[in-house]
Amino acid sequence: MAIIVRIDVELAKRKMSVGEFAEKVGLTPANVAVLKNGRAKAVRFSTLEAMCRVLECQPGDLLEFVDEED
Repeated sequence: MAIIVRIDVELAKRKMSVGEFAEKVGLTPANVAVLKNGRAKAVRFSTLEAMCRVLECQPGDLLEFVDEED
């Protein structure tokens, strides 16, 4: 099982920098990098909510489940 994080896709669609996104969400750029690179073990719902609010998207736009058994 793998969860693919698609923050970079949504940022590119909006031409938004990681720094600008981090500031608006209330994260450090380093923590955004951890999320973008798929190294995060968990995401708080409050953080996910803030990311969706800033990017005007749904959680499914940011996270994708990929079954590694296929």
